[in-house]
Amino acid sequence: MRLPDFEAWAIFAKVVEFRSFTAAADSLGLSKATVSKAVTRLEEHLGAALFHRTSRRLSLTESGKALAAHAQRIVAEAEAAEEAARGEATAPAGIVRVAAPMTFGLMHVAPAIADFLAQHPGIKVDLHFSDEKVDIIEMGFDIALRIAALPDSSLRARRLGAIDAHVVAAPAYFERHGRPTHPAQLAEHRCIAYTNVANPDLWRFRGPDGEEASVRLDGPLRCNSGEAMLPALRAGLGVARLPDFIVDADIAAGTLEPILRNWAMPPVALHLLSPPSGPRPTRVELLIEFLSTRFRKLCATESQSVRQ
Repeated sequence: MRLPDFEAWAIFAKVVEFRSFTAAADSLGLSKATVSKAVTRLEEHLGAALFHRTSRRLSLTESGKALAAHAQRIVAEAEAAEEAARGEATAPAGIVRVAAPMTFGLMHVAPAIADFLAQHPGIKVDLHFSDEKVDIIEMGFDIALRIAALPDSSLRARRLGAIDAHVVAAPAYFERHGRPTHPAQLAEHRCIAYTNVANPDLWRFRGPDGEEASVRLDGPLRCNSGEAMLPALRAGLGVARLPDFIVDADIAAGTLEPILRNWAMPPVALHLLSPPSGPRPTRVELLIEFLSTRFRKLCATESQSVRQ
């Protein structure tokens, strides 16, 4: 019986993690040639290419995507075994790759990571901010924070709390164009669309008596960043629907005004996602628990302030 090529599987997992043969080699203290040969050896044994290789980009093939989680599970279980053997003698160390939305990441994730690193100096974090939905397995992330109505998936998911949204515009805009009292009236207004959702030009609402309403948007701006809408909103150029952490300060300052407060929008929440692997390294578990605790408290505080 031939044992699996555990070294090649582990090296493949590191290349997936770093998206680079060179970076994986540096992390493992091996030559780039050794890393490349190990991946090639694994590909030949499996009879399938694992990566698309070009001079500018390295990406997983469909076979690579399917096998990446298995490779990461092998490495995670080996690391967990070593950590169990070492017990408490060695502080957690290594890198954790984290993805988060841009504005929420800048406002809340970056400060949280700074506090976490101060507590765990042996751990390193590779932080990636983008409002685009990333494939955390293909991109090699250990953790992703996502604000969405989460569909079913194979990923591990924790719901950390609800995110409230508001329909807002500048008071000057409402003075010129009137204040809608029913969602259907938004069809007559200049609406700014957020494009990182499935149907950016369609808003849905549910009224206090259960009435459902939807409206097709028309307006001067479409944008893949909620924060980037703020200058146009403050200038009185249109109406937008944005989460509380982006607009709460403007609402408090009076530069933006919320409308349709009695109409609920489809619920979204902050989720923490991780690959569907087995045991995770202690460094990943520590950060998951830290972020979960921090953002559950944050969402609870935001929800309390909205009710008040």
